[in-house]
Amino acid sequence: MKKYISELIGTFSLVFCGTGAIVINQQTNGQIGHIGIAITFGLIVTTMIYTFGDKSEAHFNPAVTVAFSLANLFPKKEILPYIASQIIGAFTASALLK
Repeated sequence: MKKYISELIGTFSLVFCGTGAIVINQQTNGQIGHIGIAITFGLIVTTMIYTFGDKSEAHFNPAVTVAFSLANLFPKKEILPYIASQIIGAFTASALLK
């Protein structure tokens, strides 16, 4: 269960911070800029990997989960719970930003 919660929190953080940077950039007429948005995404991904990498392998994206599974680096029985956790995290972050 810890790995699913880790995926949920990691995906939530990624979407909330990354998309939040885009929203703030739009509200401030481009004060953050493309570089600031890219740095935000990079820093939050790095932080979440260091925080949850040992617990959940830090996928935070359904495409990554499926790719690891297709490469036989991730058990197929874990795909649906991981993707469900990621979707819940992403939709929760999006709803909070809205």
